[in-house]
Amino acid sequence: MQHTFKSLLTFLIMLFLFCSGALAQSTKSPNIILIITDDQGYGDLGFTGNPHVQTPVLDALARESVRLNQFYVSPVCAPTRSSLMTGRYSLRTGVRDTYNGGATMATEEITLAEMLKDAGYRTGIFGKWHLGDNYPFRPSDQGFDESVIHLAGGMGQPGDFTTYFQGDRSYFDPVLWNNNEQKSYEGYCSDIFTDEAIHFIGAQKDQPFFCYLSFNAPHTPLQVPDEYYDRYKDLDPSTGFRDDGKPFPQMSEKNKEDARKVYAMVSNIDDNVGRLMNRLDDLQIADNTIVIFMTDNGPQQRRYNAGMRGSKGTVFNGGVRVPFFMKMPGGRQDGLDIDQTLAHIDVFPTLAELCQGQVPGDRTIDGRSFWPLIQGKSTEDFDNRPLFFYWSRKYPEPYLNMALQQRGYKLVGNGGFDAKPEEFALFDLANDPFEQFDISKDNLGLASAMKQKMDVLLDDLIGSPHFLNDHFIGVGTPFENPVFLNRNDAGGQRGIWTQDEVFGLWKVRTEAGRYNLTFKFLQPLEHAGRMTVELGERVFQKEFSAVGEDLIRWENVLLPALESDLIPHFTGGGKSIFPLWVEIERREN
Repeated sequence: MQHTFKSLLTFLIMLFLFCSGALAQSTKSPNIILIITDDQGYGDLGFTGNPHVQTPVLDALARESVRLNQFYVSPVCAPTRSSLMTGRYSLRTGVRDTYNGGATMATEEITLAEMLKDAGYRTGIFGKWHLGDNYPFRPSDQGFDESVIHLAGGMGQPGDFTTYFQGDRSYFDPVLWNNNEQKSYEGYCSDIFTDEAIHFIGAQKDQPFFCYLSFNAPHTPLQVPDEYYDRYKDLDPSTGFRDDGKPFPQMSEKNKEDARKVYAMVSNIDDNVGRLMNRLDDLQIADNTIVIFMTDNGPQQRRYNAGMRGSKGTVFNGGVRVPFFMKMPGGRQDGLDIDQTLAHIDVFPTLAELCQGQVPGDRTIDGRSFWPLIQGKSTEDFDNRPLFFYWSRKYPEPYLNMALQQRGYKLVGNGGFDAKPEEFALFDLANDPFEQFDISKDNLGLASAMKQKMDVLLDDLIGSPHFLNDHFIGVGTPFENPVFLNRNDAGGQRGIWTQDEVFGLWKVRTEAGRYNLTFKFLQPLEHAGRMTVELGERVFQKEFSAVGEDLIRWENVLLPALESDLIPHFTGGGKSIFPLWVEIERREN
């Protein structure tokens, strides 16, 4: 044991000297490429034990990287992305959902892009943002110099209205948003985002850059080029695994077909990461570039996930434990394993330390830099801090799908608001990594203590100003005109998606002026009726009789300056119909 410890210590010291020397020899700060995929689980890599999925590039990257073997995120995407961007729990940033108007991050947050921009970096995002689609919440408002993104939480979703009507071709030849302007592209979405990232990197090769390559794949809809699907079309993804005692989910035929498509989408991502890595070599900047690969949560569908319990949306490890690889300039070919418990909130302070960035001192930063761990000079026990996980629609619901993890134990709540400690599940992760055996009944003291910590942390988070205060979309500003209000950012009734008869609204801050308003509906209107807009104490209404139309347009509407709910609805034929989107264009006169 003593010999093993000395060998490990020597290895860490050598790695520290090697990495520090490589970074010190550079005349400029290291470039940062942060790659994140959407709904790719821990088990969707060859490196993590999947014999079916073909990921040679990512597997090679893993072997050469610092590997965070106990790395955690939020159960769903927008909360993960807000924590990644800020180093703060998502509720502090105002992000509490993936839609329902809860995926808008407060503009006052200091993002990774803003921090690096202040440190002299050029910044670009390519792919999925999912933290607000209007001013002042867009990537360009939060520190990114260049952006090519889709809207909402995914292409083909009703909030991403430029791709929604493409149906089963929404991932192909899409209309995307290039620096806030609609632009048509040809090809498959992951290829397009990689092309744009490669172009950005080439243009910035002589100065430090931060490239956020945020793939929307393999999120649903599961669409992929035939050449990739053909690699897996005859695969039975439920077979071929070693009998190593890891739990394996029962897979229906639909699950199996979904897995084939997901593996195909992941293989496409792998090829695209290979193209990007080759470009770094061509530009001769690989030796001064940090490359990070991670995913945003567990898999949405049932398939191999390294035996872990749960999936996307759950606080079990299958929903929140993901791969994280960080290739360092000058790093060893065999990489480095770090087994301390780390999380998405730790990335911001780590990159700030690596890039001489400034961590904000005027707010709570929940994360900690793990750079000292990589250097081998930290004695801090990250496992000792509590990590909080939750997921429920619209707002946190004690104690539904809520967990606290600390010192190798995990307390999971799936009960009502008045649940007692004995109604929680407690897991000893060191001896039960698959969370199969609830030990709460024999450890009520520990369960009670952990519940108290959960309560304190939850109260702190939901008391945050950005959680309590509304986030208003700017209307009539010089920064965005026209403004498209989409369904992803609509509040009101829970679960607004593709319903016609649903109550919805947007939080807006209007500048006084005259506007043209256009209302787009999911289906052509079947009856004559009345279009109404409520804006604070103001009500605007007008009869509309053109049956069979899916657009209503108002011109020269005088709107006041105020912060308010904007509530549009069409009433006719006994129905009250909410628009798919609303366009608000400020007129010059």
